Amino acid sequence: MTDIPRPQPEPKRGWKKLLFALFVFMLLPAALRSLLPIDETMMLFVPAMAACALVGWWAGGRMFSALLWIALTVFVARQDVAATSAYGSLVRGWALLLAGAFGVASIVRLDRPFFTKALASVGIALVAGLLMTALGPTRWSGSVDVVSAEFAQRNAEQMESMNKAIELNPAQWKDLSARVPSFADFPNSLQSMLDGTSRIGKLMFPALLALESLAALALAWATYHRLSRTRIGAPLAPLREFRFNDQLVWGLIVGLVVLVLPNLANARSLGANLVLFFGALYAMRGLGVLAWFMAPGTFAMGLIAGAVLVWVPVVNVVAILGFMTLGVTALGLGVGDTWADWRSRARSTLS
Repeated sequence: MTDIPRPQPEPKRGWKKLLFALFVFMLLPAALRSLLPIDETMMLFVPAMAACALVGWWAGGRMFSALLWIALTVFVARQDVAATSAYGSLVRGWALLLAGAFGVASIVRLDRPFFTKALASVGIALVAGLLMTALGPTRWSGSVDVVSAEFAQRNAEQMESMNKAIELNPAQWKDLSARVPSFADFPNSLQSMLDGTSRIGKLMFPALLALESLAALALAWATYHRLSRTRIGAPLAPLREFRFNDQLVWGLIVGLVVLVLPNLANARSLGANLVLFFGALYAMRGLGVLAWFMAPGTFAMGLIAGAVLVWVPVVNVVAILGFMTLGVTALGLGVGDTWADWRSRARSTLS
Protein backbone atom coordinates (compact mmCIF):
# COMPACT_ATOMS: atom_id res chain seq x y z
CA MET A 1 0.00 0.00 0.00
CA THR A 2 1.14 3.53 -0.69
CA ASP A 3 0.79 6.34 1.78
CA ILE A 4 -1.73 9.00 0.80
CA PRO A 5 -0.07 12.40 1.01
CA ARG A 6 -1.76 14.68 3.50
CA PRO A 7 -2.35 18.35 2.66
CA GLN A 8 0.23 20.56 4.27
CA PRO A 9 -1.21 22.91 6.89
CA GLU A 10 -0.85 26.63 6.30
CA PRO A 11 2.05 28.18 8.14
CA LYS A 12 1.01 30.16 11.18
CA ARG A 13 1.23 33.87 10.55
CA GLY A 14 1.65 36.18 13.51
CA TRP A 15 0.13 39.56 14.13
CA LYS A 16 3.24 41.62 14.95
CA LYS A 17 4.28 42.60 11.43
CA LEU A 18 0.69 43.05 10.31
CA LEU A 19 -0.17 45.30 13.25
CA PHE A 20 2.93 47.39 12.59
CA ALA A 21 1.95 47.70 8.91
CA LEU A 22 -1.59 48.72 9.89
CA PHE A 23 -0.20 51.26 12.35
CA VAL A 24 1.97 52.83 9.65
CA PHE A 25 -0.84 52.74 7.08
CA MET A 26 -3.24 54.53 9.44
CA LEU A 27 -0.87 57.16 10.84
CA LEU A 28 1.71 57.95 8.15
CA PRO A 29 -0.79 59.49 5.67
CA ALA A 30 -1.89 61.90 8.40
CA ALA A 31 1.69 63.21 8.51
CA LEU A 32 1.80 63.45 4.70
CA ARG A 33 -1.50 65.22 4.11
CA SER A 34 0.03 67.59 1.58
CA LEU A 35 1.18 64.67 -0.60
CA LEU A 36 -1.07 61.60 -0.35
CA PRO A 37 -4.56 61.57 -1.91
CA ILE A 38 -6.32 59.95 1.07
CA ASP A 39 -5.18 60.80 4.58
CA GLU A 40 -8.07 59.01 6.33
CA THR A 41 -7.05 55.53 5.19
CA MET A 42 -9.79 53.85 7.22
CA MET A 43 -12.00 54.89 4.30
CA LEU A 44 -10.04 52.48 2.11
CA PHE A 45 -9.40 49.69 4.60
CA VAL A 46 -12.90 49.16 6.03
CA PRO A 47 -14.75 48.78 2.68
CA ALA A 48 -11.99 46.41 1.52
CA MET A 49 -12.56 44.33 4.65
CA ALA A 50 -16.29 44.36 3.94
CA ALA A 51 -15.60 43.07 0.41
CA CYS A 52 -13.45 40.23 1.80
CA ALA A 53 -16.10 39.37 4.38
CA LEU A 54 -18.85 39.29 1.72
CA VAL A 55 -16.77 37.00 -0.48
CA GLY A 56 -16.12 34.84 2.59
CA TRP A 57 -19.86 34.64 3.28
CA TRP A 58 -20.45 33.64 -0.35
CA ALA A 59 -17.77 30.94 0.08
CA GLY A 60 -19.52 29.50 3.14
CA GLY A 61 -18.34 31.79 5.93
CA ARG A 62 -20.30 33.59 8.61
CA MET A 63 -23.01 36.06 7.69
CA PHE A 64 -22.47 38.01 10.91
CA SER A 65 -18.94 38.98 9.91
CA ALA A 66 -20.12 40.31 6.56
CA LEU A 67 -22.95 42.30 8.14
CA LEU A 68 -20.59 43.71 10.76
CA TRP A 69 -18.09 45.01 8.22
CA ILE A 70 -20.90 46.41 6.04
CA ALA A 71 -22.20 48.31 9.09
CA LEU A 72 -18.68 49.62 9.79
CA THR A 73 -18.39 50.69 6.16
CA VAL A 74 -21.64 52.65 6.41
CA PHE A 75 -20.42 54.25 9.65
CA VAL A 76 -17.04 55.25 8.20
CA ALA A 77 -18.62 56.55 4.98
CA ARG A 78 -20.80 58.91 7.00
CA GLN A 79 -17.78 60.53 8.68
CA ASP A 80 -15.92 63.59 7.41
CA VAL A 81 -13.04 62.02 5.51
CA ALA A 82 -11.70 65.13 3.78
CA ALA A 83 -11.12 68.82 4.39
CA THR A 84 -13.70 69.73 1.72
CA SER A 85 -17.10 68.12 1.22
CA ALA A 86 -16.72 67.69 -2.56
CA TYR A 87 -13.47 65.82 -2.15
CA GLY A 88 -15.03 63.70 0.60
CA SER A 89 -17.67 62.54 -1.89
CA LEU A 90 -14.93 61.58 -4.36
CA VAL A 91 -13.10 59.60 -1.67
CA ARG A 92 -16.24 57.71 -0.66
CA GLY A 93 -17.08 56.95 -4.28
CA TRP A 94 -13.57 55.68 -4.98
CA ALA A 95 -13.43 53.52 -1.84
CA LEU A 96 -16.78 51.85 -2.58
CA LEU A 97 -15.95 51.42 -6.27
CA LEU A 98 -12.60 49.84 -5.42
CA ALA A 99 -14.11 47.49 -2.82
CA GLY A 100 -16.88 46.47 -5.22
CA ALA A 101 -14.41 45.73 -8.02
CA PHE A 102 -12.24 43.72 -5.65
CA GLY A 103 -15.22 41.72 -4.40
CA VAL A 104 -16.32 40.86 -7.93
CA ALA A 105 -12.77 39.95 -8.97
CA SER A 106 -12.46 37.67 -5.94
CA ILE A 107 -15.76 35.90 -6.58
CA VAL A 108 -15.17 35.39 -10.30
CA ARG A 109 -11.80 33.66 -9.82
CA LEU A 110 -11.08 32.45 -6.30
CA ASP A 111 -8.00 30.63 -7.53
CA ARG A 112 -6.29 33.76 -8.83
CA PRO A 113 -3.38 35.16 -6.78
CA PHE A 114 -4.18 38.16 -4.62
CA PHE A 115 -1.95 40.59 -6.50
CA THR A 116 -3.59 39.78 -9.83
CA LYS A 117 -7.05 40.45 -8.40
CA ALA A 118 -5.95 43.60 -6.59
CA LEU A 119 -4.21 45.05 -9.64
CA ALA A 120 -7.22 44.27 -11.82
CA SER A 121 -9.53 45.88 -9.25
CA VAL A 122 -7.52 49.09 -9.17
CA GLY A 123 -7.46 49.18 -12.98
CA ILE A 124 -11.21 48.59 -13.24
CA ALA A 125 -11.90 51.25 -10.62
CA LEU A 126 -9.68 53.76 -12.44
CA VAL A 127 -11.37 53.12 -15.79
CA ALA A 128 -14.84 53.28 -14.22
CA GLY A 129 -13.91 56.49 -12.41
CA LEU A 130 -12.67 58.09 -15.63
CA LEU A 131 -15.87 57.07 -17.46
CA MET A 132 -18.04 58.44 -14.67
CA THR A 133 -16.05 61.69 -14.76
CA ALA A 134 -16.37 61.97 -18.53
CA LEU A 135 -20.10 61.17 -18.64
CA GLY A 136 -21.20 62.60 -15.30
CA PRO A 137 -22.00 66.17 -14.27
CA THR A 138 -18.47 66.75 -12.91
CA ARG A 139 -16.01 66.88 -15.80
CA TRP A 140 -12.28 66.18 -15.57
CA SER A 141 -11.44 69.85 -15.08
CA GLY A 142 -13.96 70.03 -12.25
CA SER A 143 -12.36 67.02 -10.55
CA VAL A 144 -8.94 68.66 -10.85
CA ASP A 145 -10.34 71.78 -9.19
CA VAL A 146 -11.80 69.69 -6.37
CA VAL A 147 -8.42 68.02 -5.76
CA SER A 148 -6.61 71.38 -5.82
CA ALA A 149 -9.08 72.85 -3.34
CA GLU A 150 -8.61 69.87 -1.02
CA PHE A 151 -4.83 70.18 -0.93
CA ALA A 152 -5.08 73.96 -0.44
CA GLN A 153 -7.44 73.47 2.51
CA ARG A 154 -5.18 70.85 4.07
CA ASN A 155 -2.18 73.19 3.83
CA ALA A 156 -4.22 76.03 5.31
CA GLU A 157 -5.22 73.83 8.26
CA GLN A 158 -1.62 72.84 8.93
CA MET A 159 -0.44 76.45 8.76
CA GLU A 160 -3.28 77.51 11.05
CA SER A 161 -2.22 74.90 13.61
CA MET A 162 1.38 76.08 13.35
CA ASN A 163 0.48 79.76 13.79
CA LYS A 164 -1.85 78.98 16.69
CA ALA A 165 0.92 77.07 18.47
CA ILE A 166 3.21 80.10 18.07
CA GLU A 167 0.52 82.47 19.37
CA LEU A 168 -0.13 80.32 22.44
CA ASN A 169 3.59 80.12 23.30
CA PRO A 170 5.04 83.53 22.35
CA ALA A 171 7.78 83.55 25.00
CA GLN A 172 9.03 80.08 24.14
CA TRP A 173 8.96 80.87 20.41
CA LYS A 174 10.86 84.11 20.91
CA ASP A 175 13.49 82.35 23.00
CA LEU A 176 13.82 79.52 20.45
CA SER A 177 14.14 82.00 17.57
CA ALA A 178 16.83 83.89 19.46
CA ARG A 179 18.82 80.71 20.04
CA VAL A 180 18.30 79.35 16.53
CA PRO A 181 17.77 82.27 14.12
CA SER A 182 16.69 79.96 11.30
CA PHE A 183 13.49 79.17 13.25
CA ALA A 184 12.32 82.77 12.85
CA ASP A 185 11.51 82.08 9.20
CA PHE A 186 10.18 78.57 9.82
CA PRO A 187 6.48 79.40 9.08
CA ASN A 188 7.40 80.76 5.64
CA SER A 189 9.64 77.77 4.97
CA LEU A 190 6.87 75.40 6.04
CA GLN A 191 4.40 77.11 3.72
CA SER A 192 6.81 76.79 0.78
CA MET A 193 7.45 73.13 1.60
CA LEU A 194 3.72 72.36 1.80
CA ASP A 195 3.04 74.13 -1.50
CA GLY A 196 5.85 72.23 -3.24
CA THR A 197 4.71 68.90 -1.80
CA SER A 198 1.12 69.58 -2.87
CA ARG A 199 2.24 70.26 -6.44
CA ILE A 200 3.86 66.82 -6.48
CA GLY A 201 0.78 65.27 -4.88
CA LYS A 202 -1.53 66.76 -7.53
CA LEU A 203 0.78 65.75 -10.39
CA MET A 204 1.19 62.18 -9.11
CA PHE A 205 -2.38 61.87 -7.83
CA PRO A 206 -3.44 58.79 -9.90
CA ALA A 207 -0.29 56.78 -9.12
CA LEU A 208 -0.35 57.63 -5.41
CA LEU A 209 -4.07 56.79 -5.21
CA ALA A 210 -3.47 53.44 -6.92
CA LEU A 211 -0.57 52.61 -4.57
CA GLU A 212 -2.59 53.55 -1.50
CA SER A 213 -5.44 51.38 -2.77
CA LEU A 214 -3.18 48.37 -3.35
CA ALA A 215 -1.79 48.75 0.18
CA ALA A 216 -5.32 48.92 1.63
CA LEU A 217 -6.41 45.79 -0.26
CA ALA A 218 -3.29 43.89 0.81
CA LEU A 219 -3.74 44.78 4.48
CA ALA A 220 -7.44 43.92 4.36
CA TRP A 221 -6.67 40.58 2.70
CA ALA A 222 -4.04 39.73 5.32
CA THR A 223 -6.28 40.83 8.20
CA TYR A 224 -9.25 38.85 6.90
CA HIS A 225 -7.23 35.63 6.66
CA ARG A 226 -6.11 36.03 10.26
CA LEU A 227 -9.63 36.68 11.56
CA SER A 228 -11.55 34.12 9.50
CA ARG A 229 -11.16 30.41 8.88
CA THR A 230 -13.01 30.64 5.56
CA ARG A 231 -10.44 30.99 2.81
CA ILE A 232 -11.21 33.15 -0.22
CA GLY A 233 -7.81 32.54 -1.78
CA ALA A 234 -4.22 31.97 -0.75
CA PRO A 235 -3.04 34.15 2.15
CA LEU A 236 -0.43 36.77 1.36
CA ALA A 237 3.00 35.30 0.81
CA PRO A 238 5.97 36.81 2.67
CA LEU A 239 7.74 39.76 1.07
CA ARG A 240 10.67 37.51 0.16
CA GLU A 241 8.37 35.65 -2.28
CA PHE A 242 6.77 38.72 -3.85
CA ARG A 243 6.81 38.67 -7.65
CA PHE A 244 4.39 39.37 -10.49
CA ASN A 245 3.99 38.97 -14.23
CA ASP A 246 7.14 40.10 -16.01
CA GLN A 247 5.05 41.80 -18.72
CA LEU A 248 4.34 44.65 -16.28
CA VAL A 249 7.82 45.96 -17.08
CA TRP A 250 6.25 47.48 -20.20
CA GLY A 251 4.33 49.90 -18.01
CA LEU A 252 7.63 51.22 -16.67
CA ILE A 253 9.17 51.31 -20.15
CA VAL A 254 6.22 53.21 -21.64
CA GLY A 255 6.38 55.74 -18.81
CA LEU A 256 10.09 56.32 -19.38
CA VAL A 257 9.57 56.70 -23.14
CA VAL A 258 6.83 59.29 -22.59
CA LEU A 259 9.09 61.26 -20.25
CA VAL A 260 12.09 61.15 -22.58
CA LEU A 261 10.55 61.88 -26.00
CA PRO A 262 10.07 65.62 -26.57
CA ASN A 263 7.16 64.99 -28.97
CA LEU A 264 5.14 63.61 -26.04
CA ALA A 265 5.62 66.61 -23.77
CA ASN A 266 1.85 67.00 -23.34
CA ALA A 267 1.70 63.51 -21.82
CA ARG A 268 4.48 64.05 -19.28
CA SER A 269 2.04 63.76 -16.40
CA LEU A 270 0.92 60.31 -17.64
CA GLY A 271 4.54 59.21 -18.03
CA ALA A 272 5.47 60.40 -14.55
CA ASN A 273 2.52 58.50 -13.02
CA LEU A 274 3.40 55.31 -14.89
CA VAL A 275 7.03 55.54 -13.75
CA LEU A 276 6.03 56.15 -10.13
CA PHE A 277 3.45 53.35 -10.01
CA PHE A 278 5.39 50.62 -11.77
CA GLY A 279 8.67 51.83 -10.25
CA ALA A 280 7.16 51.38 -6.77
CA LEU A 281 5.99 47.85 -7.67
CA TYR A 282 9.44 46.90 -8.94
CA ALA A 283 11.08 48.46 -5.89
CA MET A 284 8.89 46.19 -3.73
CA ARG A 285 9.95 43.24 -5.87
CA GLY A 286 13.58 44.26 -5.34
CA LEU A 287 13.00 44.41 -1.58
CA GLY A 288 11.64 40.88 -1.85
CA VAL A 289 14.88 39.80 -3.54
CA LEU A 290 16.92 41.40 -0.75
CA ALA A 291 14.74 39.76 1.91
CA TRP A 292 15.15 36.37 0.19
CA PHE A 293 18.93 36.50 0.53
CA MET A 294 18.85 37.62 4.18
CA ALA A 295 18.03 35.61 7.28
CA PRO A 296 14.28 35.50 8.11
CA GLY A 297 13.28 38.50 10.18
CA THR A 298 16.55 40.37 9.68
CA PHE A 299 15.31 42.51 6.80
CA ALA A 300 12.08 43.51 8.58
CA MET A 301 13.94 44.45 11.76
CA GLY A 302 16.38 46.53 9.71
CA LEU A 303 13.52 48.46 8.10
CA ILE A 304 11.85 49.08 11.46
CA ALA A 305 15.12 50.27 13.00
CA GLY A 306 15.68 52.62 10.05
CA ALA A 307 12.14 54.00 10.36
CA VAL A 308 12.77 54.77 14.04
CA LEU A 309 16.09 56.47 13.28
CA VAL A 310 14.37 58.78 10.79
CA TRP A 311 12.80 60.58 13.76
CA VAL A 312 16.06 60.91 15.73
CA PRO A 313 17.82 64.28 15.28
CA VAL A 314 21.19 64.31 13.50
CA VAL A 315 21.02 60.56 12.83
CA ASN A 316 17.92 61.03 10.69
CA VAL A 317 19.98 62.46 7.81
CA VAL A 318 21.98 59.23 7.61
CA ALA A 319 18.77 57.16 7.89
CA ILE A 320 17.07 59.10 5.08
CA LEU A 321 20.11 58.72 2.82
CA GLY A 322 20.16 55.03 3.66
CA PHE A 323 16.50 54.64 2.67
CA MET A 324 17.11 56.53 -0.58
CA THR A 325 20.04 54.24 -1.41
CA LEU A 326 17.93 51.21 -0.49
CA GLY A 327 15.12 52.40 -2.75
CA VAL A 328 17.39 52.86 -5.77
CA THR A 329 19.05 49.50 -5.14
CA ALA A 330 15.69 47.76 -4.73
CA LEU A 331 14.40 49.30 -7.98
CA GLY A 332 17.46 48.05 -9.86
CA LEU A 333 17.16 44.58 -8.36
CA GLY A 334 13.43 44.45 -9.06
CA VAL A 335 13.76 45.42 -12.70
CA GLY A 336 16.76 43.11 -13.14
CA ASP A 337 14.77 40.26 -11.59
CA THR A 338 12.52 40.37 -14.67
CA TRP A 339 15.33 38.83 -16.72
CA ALA A 340 17.80 37.46 -14.15
CA ASP A 341 15.30 35.83 -11.74
CA TRP A 342 17.80 36.05 -8.87
CA ARG A 343 15.90 33.77 -6.50
CA SER A 344 15.61 30.89 -8.97
CA ARG A 345 19.31 31.14 -9.70
CA ALA A 346 20.11 30.91 -6.02
CA ARG A 347 17.83 27.86 -5.64
CA SER A 348 19.52 26.06 -8.55
CA THR A 349 22.93 26.80 -7.04
CA LEU A 350 21.91 25.46 -3.64
CA SER A 351 20.28 22.31 -5.01
